Amino acid sequence: MTINPLSQQVPFTTKDGSTIRSILDRTNAPVQNQSLAEATVPVGQPTERHYHKLSEEFYFILEGTGTMEIDGAEQTVSPGDAILIPPGAWHQITATQTLRFLCCCAPPYSHEDTYFSDR
Repeated sequence: MTINPLSQQVPFTTKDGSTIRSILDRTNAPVQNQSLAEATVPVGQPTERHYHKLSEEFYFILEGTGTMEIDGAEQTVSPGDAILIPPGAWHQITATQTLRFLCCCAPPYSHEDTYFSDR
């Protein structure tokens, strides 16, 4: 059995600029096919627009509000919203109030699967 308390996970900054605490992933559990993290984006800040070739992502908004952009379509998001980000979809989230959300990736998140337009 694997149980990882969020309070014991050390935050780090991903390539897109969000602050992440990995809840369950390959670095802290015997995970094979997915990862779960808590992400925080400060008020007024966007993540860097990017895509993942392999990972399908779910965001689940816990706190705050923002604007989610996926492949050019924008929509306001708030607590209780679940967002599907398909593999290969360009995306960016901007916080209008500090955002805290869960991010699930399958296969698990990796820096190597994060691509930017200028790289």
